[in-house]
Amino acid sequence: MNDVTSSGETGSKDADTEDAATKARGRHEKELNDQAAEHQAEEKRAEQEAEALEQQDKPEEPADPDQLRGEIADVRDDLGDTVEALAAKTDVKAQAQAKVDESKAQAQAKVTEVQEQAKAKVTEVQAQAKEDPKRAALAAGGAVALILAVLFLKRRK
Repeated sequence: MNDVTSSGETGSKDADTEDAATKARGRHEKELNDQAAEHQAEEKRAEQEAEALEQQDKPEEPADPDQLRGEIADVRDDLGDTVEALAAKTDVKAQAQAKVDESKAQAQAKVTEVQEQAKAKVTEVQAQAKEDPKRAALAAGGAVALILAVLFLKRRK
């Protein structure tokens, strides 16, 4: 009887061991399934975030062809303005001409200022000539010298 009992106990131990191994495999499979589900959920979230970023980067496309044509025309105008600005910056002849024109304008302003001073001096000399003829002759000589200086500046330009 001992033989039977011991073989029965051994069978029971084997069954318990097999049952424990089956439970362990079940738990392990469940853990693997949970990990796979978490991994799939993370991949799905990453795809959704990527799609959201792509949609943010893309401008909203107009559905109306006329609106699209208008936007294209605006972009062309902006691009044309940019090209003109770049061309103006690289046009050395035009820049040199602009500086020459600016210098001429400054010289003309100086000549005009000297002419106005000469006219004022002539008026002053005329007033003095009426008061004192000798001083008038001296002042007239100064006025003539001033006028000659103005004429010299005009010819020099």
